[in-house]
Amino acid sequence: MSRPSMVRLGRRAAGMAVLAGMVLTCVAARAQDADLARRGAYLEQAADCEVCHTKPGGIPFAGGRAFDLPGIGTIYAPNITPDHETGIGRYTDAQFDAAVRRGVAPGWRHLYPVMPYASYARMTEGDVRAIRAYLMTLRPVHAPAPANQVRFPYNIRVAMIGWNLLYRPSGPLADDPGRSAAWNRGRYLVDAAGHCGECHSPRNMLQALSVTKSYAGAPIDGWLAYNISSDVDSGIGAWSDPQLAAYLSTGHADGRGTAVGPMAEVVSHSLRYLTPEDIAAMVTYLRSLPARRSDETVGVVSPETLAQAGPNHSNGGRLFAGACAGCHLTDGHGRQVDFAALWGARSLGEIDGRNLVRTMVEGVTLQSAHGAMIMPAFGPEYRNQDLADIANYAIGHFGNRVGHVTAEDVAAARATVPPS
Repeated sequence: MSRPSMVRLGRRAAGMAVLAGMVLTCVAARAQDADLARRGAYLEQAADCEVCHTKPGGIPFAGGRAFDLPGIGTIYAPNITPDHETGIGRYTDAQFDAAVRRGVAPGWRHLYPVMPYASYARMTEGDVRAIRAYLMTLRPVHAPAPANQVRFPYNIRVAMIGWNLLYRPSGPLADDPGRSAAWNRGRYLVDAAGHCGECHSPRNMLQALSVTKSYAGAPIDGWLAYNISSDVDSGIGAWSDPQLAAYLSTGHADGRGTAVGPMAEVVSHSLRYLTPEDIAAMVTYLRSLPARRSDETVGVVSPETLAQAGPNHSNGGRLFAGACAGCHLTDGHGRQVDFAALWGARSLGEIDGRNLVRTMVEGVTLQSAHGAMIMPAFGPEYRNQDLADIANYAIGHFGNRVGHVTAEDVAAARATVPPS
């Protein structure tokens, strides 16, 4: 072989080696991207992004869900699909991180704390980058969010700079070396990714979470997010570890009731996908929360007592027997599935029946490993007074309380139900 031929052959071999290296590098990069997106899919579920960024009946993650804040106005969740015009398709990693952990969207648009970035600020940069990697695998959806309707002075977004200085954490949670790995993981899932305090803690006038009443329960979107501190009477201090784990992962715990309203959404779209180890870690951390006493307590009537109770001839008792006992049974045990059991349900321990009434007028859909658990809403054939009577009967019969639900309460709840 001549020297020129050998040179050409060498160059060709070198070129093929470079090409092979580029292919292998590309394959490795794609594998890394796929691994990052898979991790992000799990973290997105832990962070519960889908629920807030999907309007009722809408395309997942395409935004448009309305959040009505009393005295402030209505804020709409944005589209977080990778659409270039109306979503996050043009966001860089740095821009997405700034929006999620600092509350600053591209163009220096300051977000409102209805977006739980004060909790997400405690997440790691790597976890947030993984969530973006997953979101970028979704189908782009062109869906502009409606304009926010915010009253003065809350519509002055630049004021959020001061709010952030006062209330936004400075960085990710650092592990506590004096605590177990399970406790630290649980704190990360509860306080940061899962942002549980955003619903279960009351807020001050500036919409910042209360420090002295953290996890003591709070009203949200017409519902009551329950006290989940370690208080025995009004919190979860009397719950067993298996009850807590079952409630978080399935939406139901025997003797403690079934998740409804926003909590049913959290279970359906988030918590039921977490590993048993992560659920156990959350239970470990929740056990350590300081006890916060609140007005909400749960009265419990045992199934044995209910079985011995005679028929109730009040209007509420008659309506319950005709419209509710078919699924819930007269003794509250529930027919066929435990999810229909009433005894021990926290909504029956509220004398104002807030969550009970909302459940009656909205119905419940809870996705679990057992399939969809559905309770249909009461239609217009039932008068407001009828539903108030049923609620007061259920509170008294199953919750050992004297209910104070009025027809006006039912009318107010019905007025908030989104059109189907």
